Amino acid sequence: MEIALLERIINESWDKNTCYPPLSDEWNAQNPALGQCAVTALVVQDYLGGELLYCRHNYHYWNRLPDKEEIDFTKEQFPKGTIICLDEIRLREHILNSQAANESKTPVRYFILKMRVDRRANL
Repeated sequence: MEIALLERIINESWDKNTCYPPLSDEWNAQNPALGQCAVTALVVQDYLGGELLYCRHNYHYWNRLPDKEEIDFTKEQFPKGTIICLDEIRLREHILNSQAANESKTPVRYFILKMRVDRRANL
């Protein structure tokens, strides 16, 4: 799937139910990427492969594709000038199975987003 098409489908699939729970009351259509980074990065990896990158300072995930291109469909959630630095590469198992993942309902939020994207992509 083309990156631009995947980005559009993912953006159309976000809502309060896929948002990181502590931010869900702030989620709105004016900033739809808010709180969507972990689940979005997982879905991007499902479709395009690659690695899951993480910035500890902003609690932010994005992707490095197999060709080494980095893509970040949720960077617009941050104010202009926010510096996102690569602190580590995370395994999807950590993002989905850690204590923090369970507390933030990441597996459920990922499942919701993945099903919506698959449906829109006609898979």
